[in-house]
Amino acid sequence: MAQDVKTREAGAKAALGKSALTYQTGFNNQFATEARPGALPQGRNSPQQPPLGLYAEQISGTAFTAPRAENRRTWTYRLRPSVVHKPYSRMDNGLVRTAPFADVDATPSQLRWSPFPIPTKPTDFVEGIVTIGGNGDASQHAGMATHIYAANTSMTDRYFYSADGEMLIVPQQGRLRLITELGLLDVAPNEIVVVPRGIRFKVELPDGPSRGYICENYGQAFRLPELGPLGANGLANQRDFEAPVAAFEDKETPCQLIAKFQGNLWAAEMKHSPLSVVAWHGNYTPYKYDLAKFMVIGSISFDHPDPSIYTVLTAPSDTQGVANVDFVIFPPRWLVGEDTFRPPWFHRNVMCEFMGLVHGAYDAKAEGFLPGGASLHNCMSAHGPDAETWERASKAELKPHKVGDTMAFMFETRFAMRLTRYAMESSELQQDYFEGWQGLNKNFKG
Repeated sequence: MAQDVKTREAGAKAALGKSALTYQTGFNNQFATEARPGALPQGRNSPQQPPLGLYAEQISGTAFTAPRAENRRTWTYRLRPSVVHKPYSRMDNGLVRTAPFADVDATPSQLRWSPFPIPTKPTDFVEGIVTIGGNGDASQHAGMATHIYAANTSMTDRYFYSADGEMLIVPQQGRLRLITELGLLDVAPNEIVVVPRGIRFKVELPDGPSRGYICENYGQAFRLPELGPLGANGLANQRDFEAPVAAFEDKETPCQLIAKFQGNLWAAEMKHSPLSVVAWHGNYTPYKYDLAKFMVIGSISFDHPDPSIYTVLTAPSDTQGVANVDFVIFPPRWLVGEDTFRPPWFHRNVMCEFMGLVHGAYDAKAEGFLPGGASLHNCMSAHGPDAETWERASKAELKPHKVGDTMAFMFETRFAMRLTRYAMESSELQQDYFEGWQGLNKNFKG
């Protein structure tokens, strides 16, 4: 069943309703959906006269000649072509920044931030985006950026898209309803949503103020990691990903379309909603995923396995085995390893690790790493459990133990992250983070 949103009032009513939305299931499937019977052409993509007086328009997420397995595109059938708007004008970027970053020097110091505040003045999703840092170069389709969002106001006649990269959104507090040109998605904490590059959407806040994290991936699109020796099953299963069904706004009212393009925000005025797709088919679509459905694989003998086994999505680079960015989670799981230091081990990594916490506690840090906060361990910067966690884990009875109420995650990327001035000068930056390791004394008995 498709949702048909005819007016702003109807759209707001639907967005604030408690009834569950309907989704199509599968990852990178070739979907077909229509909000009006007969709106999808049969046997061709662009007939001379599309059904119901609609316009045919293709959205290409890859080059036309990309291999079939990699090709992503969707044909849409809409009330008006997307081109119907006035010229774009530059607008203030606020606290949104884009790679390459040059605000401050990159630092090898371990960094951690307390939870970022939710604003008190009216702030919608776009206004509430604050860039922490990133790497690469958006104009070269390489690298990524990490943002925090904190909002308390729904978007009504404002719409947004990023031409710089796809956006992986991780809500930490408060549900989001994304009303996109391809349909509606409800996304709660402990779920994620990915909005492809260029897809237009607005965000409503059904539960009031919301806060979370964004990974803006400039490179190749996220995909499921290969399973290798694991075989056919495990980690994130394809059938658990959900894509929207067709929905549209038939709204004749002044609207603003905001584009993030080559690092800057641009605004174009329109006389109607850009979310006017009555039917569509293809595989270039937003999608959501419930992190509770992740099938954890772990050690049942000894040693703490690499965090790679917790990878939900990966965006490959031009170097095999080295991701532009991985999205990795640390969900509830059993620890049973014999003669094993069970928390994450001390480590130095060629990859860069940005971590966030949705809820609960992270098993490598006894305190200070809080939901809504973040940490950064840059390329080859040493990190690991703090002194209190090390002391406790080194002496713990090694009986089976359930790591329960927790959901931490990591954006792991091949390039070191440069930070924004805001991130380095923020009052949320914990100046005493390094002290958690200072109690690790020499215990050598040789």
